[in-house]
Amino acid sequence: MKKWQWTLVALLGIGMIISQYMDFIASPPEAQMGNVVRIMYFHVASAVVAFTAFGVTALLGLIYLVRKKWIWDQLARVSAEIGVVYTTFVLISGSIWGDAVWNTWWTWDPTLTTTLILWFLYLAYILLRASIADRERAAKVASVYGFIAAIDIPIIHQSVTWWRGIHPNVITAQGFNMPPIMVFTLLFSFLVFLGLYSVILWISTMMAKDRDELSDLRELARNALAKYDERVGS
Repeated sequence: MKKWQWTLVALLGIGMIISQYMDFIASPPEAQMGNVVRIMYFHVASAVVAFTAFGVTALLGLIYLVRKKWIWDQLARVSAEIGVVYTTFVLISGSIWGDAVWNTWWTWDPTLTTTLILWFLYLAYILLRASIADRERAAKVASVYGFIAAIDIPIIHQSVTWWRGIHPNVITAQGFNMPPIMVFTLLFSFLVFLGLYSVILWISTMMAKDRDELSDLRELARNALAKYDERVGS
């Protein structure tokens, strides 16, 4: 890593510390939920990153189909994996929040249900890629599937208004339904979480690229060895 890259990572670390201070100390408790509302900063920010990650997967998958360059497929694949992790955080933190506020760990609320469907869709995306041996075919199939699965994202966003549910609508057409200090804390959490996503995406993509190159070298070595054995045998 270069010096400027280490600087960005260090700034992200400082931002995470500041974000935790704002989440747990600077931001006030909510009138009805009290300190339980602090889960929101982690929960909502994780949801934003998850949706962003899956949107990136859908977009880069289409770019790969047009440009045929492996870097786009590698980015799309890694972004989907990160999105699944963040969606897991969303479901877990949402369950904890629901138990504290609704007195139940899970309810088949439209927003919760469509989010769970999204988690299954992209978990299937990862398993689908792993089940196809041919890398080029896997990339093409995953690109189409990833774009179709992303249709669930706007459905989740609109589920609060389309169907009756108990999930709160934090962001409306009029803005945020909360005091300015809570809005600032939430937006700062967005920024930090998106920064963390970007760093993980960058590092993981470089690792995926190295793994693919190593796999190609192993395949070349096996083919060369097979041809050598044929010549020696003949």
